[in-house]
Amino acid sequence: MKYRFGFLTGAAVGYVLGTHAGRERYEQIKRLSRRVAENPTVQEAAGILRARAGELAGTARQKVGDKVYDKVPGMHRDRQDTAGIS
Repeated sequence: MKYRFGFLTGAAVGYVLGTHAGRERYEQIKRLSRRVAENPTVQEAAGILRARAGELAGTARQKVGDKVYDKVPGMHRDRQDTAGIS
């Protein structure tokens, strides 16, 4: 019982202190994250990562398609299946 009271007291104090400074800190983090996200260098890096992710997804799709065609008897590469693997 003693530990429960201590935990609840600590949680209440943490909540009060957190809400007191929370909004200001939240706004500060929000401004900083917006500034970082709008940075041209970050935008360029994000574009490069998006392009690379697309390439990797295409490679993975091709490899999965190859394995499916190798494992499923009677499936032909020239036929497009309904799952969209080409």
